[in-house]
This record gives sequence, structure tokens and C-alpha cells, in this order.
Amino acid sequence: MKLSVLIAVAMSVAAAAMAADPSAARFAQGTWLDLTHAFDAATIYWPTEKGFQFQPGKNGPTPKGYYYAANRFTTAEHGGTHLDAPRHFAEGRHTADEIELERLVGEAAVIDVRVKCAANPVYEVTPDDFVAWERQHGRQIVDVIVLLRTGWSGKWGDRAAYLGTDAQGAEAVSLLRFPGLAPEGAKWLVEQRRVKAVGIDTASIDHGPSTLFGAHVALCRANVPIFENLAALERLPTEGAFIAALPMKIAGGSGGPLRVLARLPATP
Repeated sequence: MKLSVLIAVAMSVAAAAMAADPSAARFAQGTWLDLTHAFDAATIYWPTEKGFQFQPGKNGPTPKGYYYAANRFTTAEHGGTHLDAPRHFAEGRHTADEIELERLVGEAAVIDVRVKCAANPVYEVTPDDFVAWERQHGRQIVDVIVLLRTGWSGKWGDRAAYLGTDAQGAEAVSLLRFPGLAPEGAKWLVEQRRVKAVGIDTASIDHGPSTLFGAHVALCRANVPIFENLAALERLPTEGAFIAALPMKIAGGSGGPLRVLARLPATP
């Protein structure tokens, strides 16, 4: 079959799909948004981790006339924009390579708690916040990727402002101050609703002062993956964006670096 014929067939199929689902046409004309912080020497990691280490190779022109570049990097699984696989806090649950693909893509439900977090830097998102979102949008939080918008990504690049301290080492953990998801909020999502994944624009799904990490435990036991240190959530609508979260596929991993993209539908 000629290429021109194949292209014509593909265009016809696409047109038919858009006619059957008007939202498909909106996404076809929409724009992509990157929700990922770049990895470099300044990337924020947990105080007990070394951070992202990048080793440039002997990059440049070769004797044969072409340019060649190859570098090396070393990183902990948990730092920067990254995945918490369920195995992170639940024995026997999914590792990074075992997570169902359908949990990594889908519509975003953005819970905007920026005002509350500005007033209380260790605020914990509660079931009431989720119920308020449902009332506003006239639907339940089901089969979506829940994203918690605290406003903390605006502090990225300032370690002290983002984490509550610029100290490092084990002694710094007790000094952490940032918002998160309350354990009862996490339990509500897995027991009363059905969500694909949960993400947040802070360093942890549990707020900074947490010592028992109840939100991690509740989500991970239910095989719900977690996305942390997200960027640009303030640019998302509270519903309707399509998310694709693609982690490094580390066999047996408890997490790993994550590239998160959002497809914003075109404005009608």
C-alpha cells in the first residue's frame, strides 16, 4: 500500500475517533506541560542522601570528525521529581518495574490547598479537602491521578525554604517543615474511593514533621504509587488535564527518577 494511502487512512481513523469523542479533539489541539524538576547538582534530596552526582565524559570532536558525548550519573532512588513505588513502605507490594501501566496515566484531579498551606506550612490535606473538591466539580475522585497543589514548588531551588532547613544528615530530619497528606486522608482515598496514584509538589507525601509516615503506609499497602517533588502544578486546571508519569524501570526498585508530563486540553 502506498504511503499516501496509509496517511489518508490514518487521518480518517483519527477524524472518526475525534467525532466519536469530542474530548479527543481538544487534546489533539492542546499543549504539553512538564511537571518535572531537572536533575543537577542543586536538585533537592532527603537530608540523609548525597544528591545527584553528574560526571561529564570526554565530550567533543573525535579524530574521525564527528562529535560524541557520553556522561555518567549516580543518584539515590528517592530525590528530585521521583516515584515512590508501593514497595517503599509495604513489603510484598509492587516494585518500580511491577506497577500497572494504567496507574501511571490518566486524568488529574488537582486539589488546591495553597491558601491553607501558606497559613500553615505543615498543613495536612484531609478528607474534607477531597469532599470539597467533589462538591465543587460534581463528581467523585475515582479512576484519577490525585495531585496535591500546596504551592511548594515555587520554593524549589531554596533548600531552606523548601524543606524547612538547609541542614543535612540524620539530625536534619527532625527539622523538616512542609505540607503533606494526612494519614486519614490517604486512608480515605484507598478505602472510600479508587485512585490510580497520588502526587504532591513537596519532598514527601507525609508532611515534614511526620515520624510514622502514615500516608506512605496507607497508599503503599494499597499498591498506590506516589509522585513527589512535582513542578508547575499551579499551571494545571483542577480537572481535565491528562497525566503521563514515566519512572525509570528499575527491577526490584523502591522508586526512581520520574518524568511527569501533563497534556492540557485546548480551551473551547
